[in-house]
Amino acid sequence: MTKEKLLLWTLAAINFTHIVDFMILMPLGPQLMRIFEISPREFGLLVSSYTFAAGFSSFMGAFVLDKYDRRTIMLWVFTGFFLGTLACAFSPNYIVLLIARVISGLFGGLTSALILAIIGDVIPDSRRGRAMGLVMAAFSVASVFGVPFGLFIASLSNWHAPFLFLAGISAIIFWMIYKYVPSLTNHIVSGNKKPSPIEVIKRVTSNANQMRAITLTIMIMLGQFMIIPFLSPYMVANVGFTDMQLTYIYMAGGAFTIFTSPWVGKLTDKYGKVKIFTIFMSLNVIPIGLITHLGMTPIPYVLLISTMFFVTSNGRMVPASALITGTAKPENRGSFLSFNSAVQQLSAGFASFVAGLILAENATGQLVNFNIVGYIAIFFSLLCIPLIRRIKVIDL
Repeated sequence: MTKEKLLLWTLAAINFTHIVDFMILMPLGPQLMRIFEISPREFGLLVSSYTFAAGFSSFMGAFVLDKYDRRTIMLWVFTGFFLGTLACAFSPNYIVLLIARVISGLFGGLTSALILAIIGDVIPDSRRGRAMGLVMAAFSVASVFGVPFGLFIASLSNWHAPFLFLAGISAIIFWMIYKYVPSLTNHIVSGNKKPSPIEVIKRVTSNANQMRAITLTIMIMLGQFMIIPFLSPYMVANVGFTDMQLTYIYMAGGAFTIFTSPWVGKLTDKYGKVKIFTIFMSLNVIPIGLITHLGMTPIPYVLLISTMFFVTSNGRMVPASALITGTAKPENRGSFLSFNSAVQQLSAGFASFVAGLILAENATGQLVNFNIVGYIAIFFSLLCIPLIRRIKVIDL
C-alpha cells in the first residue's frame, strides 16, 4: 500500500471517530429523553451544543492552522478529542453530559478542517474527488458498523458504553496519526508576517468566490440538520420502530454508501463537481419529503426511503467538499477551511436547535410539525443548486 493510501485511510479513520462521536447521540435520543426526562428542545440543545462548540473552535482555528505543521496540530487536537470522549463516557447526568459534549465538539470540530486541508495539500485537484470519496466513506462505515454496534452495546449495558468503545478506537487511531501522517509544512510561507485574526477574516470575507462557498455550506447544513438529529426519535415515536430497530436504518444506509461514496468520487472527477452535485442534491429532496411525512409504516418501506436519504446526502457532499477545498490557495487553505468548518458546525447546530423549537410532543408522545421542518429543509436544499454554479476552483 502506498504512503498516499495509508494517509487517506488514516484520515478516513479520524473522520470515522468524529462522525460516530457526533452521530451516536442521535439514535441514543429516545433512551436519553427517557432516562434524563428531557424534552425534544433539551435534546436538540444536547445535539447542537457539540456543533456550536465545534464551530467556535473551528473559527478560532482559522487563525492558527496555517502557522504550524499539520501533523503536530492533528496530534494535539486528537488528544483533546479522546479526553472529551472519555468525559462523555463517564457523565452521570444531563448537565455533565452537556458539558462533555461541548469539550468533544471543541476538538472534534477542528479535525474536519485539518482533514480537508491535508487532502488539499497532498492530493492534486484532478484526483481530489476520489480522495474525498474514500475519506467520506468513513460516514458509511460509521453508519453500518460504528453506530449500530454502539447501539447494540448500549442495549446490552447502558448509554455510556458506546463512548467507551469510541475512546478505545481513538487510542488506536492516535497511533495511526503518529505513524502515517507526514510532517506538512509547505503551506507555511517562511519570512512572511503571520496574518492577524482580523486579516484572516478580511481575507475570507473579501473573497467573493470563497464567500459563495461558505454560503453553500450554510445552505447544505440547513437543508440536512433540521432533519438528521430528530430522525431517530421520530422513527420511534411516530413510525413504530424500537430502539434496536433503529440500527437497521444506519446499517442499510451505511452499507450502500460504502460503495456509492467512492463511486460518486470517481463520477465527480470524470463529469465535474457541479453536475454530480446537482444530480444528487435534486434527488435528495425526495427522501426528505417522504421521511418527514411518515406515519406508522412497514420497516422495508422506511428502509428504502432512509437508504435513499443516506446515499443522496453523501452523494452531494463529495463533490461539494472537493469544490470548496479548491477555492483557497495552499498557504491560506487551512485558515479558510477552518473558517468554513466553523460556519458548517454553527449552521448544523442552529438548524437542529431551530428544528427542536418547531417540533413538539402531543398527548400520545408523538412528534408533531416534522412536516413543516421538512418543507424548510427542502427549500434550503434547492437553493444550493443555482449557488454552486457560481463557485470556481483556483487553478494552481
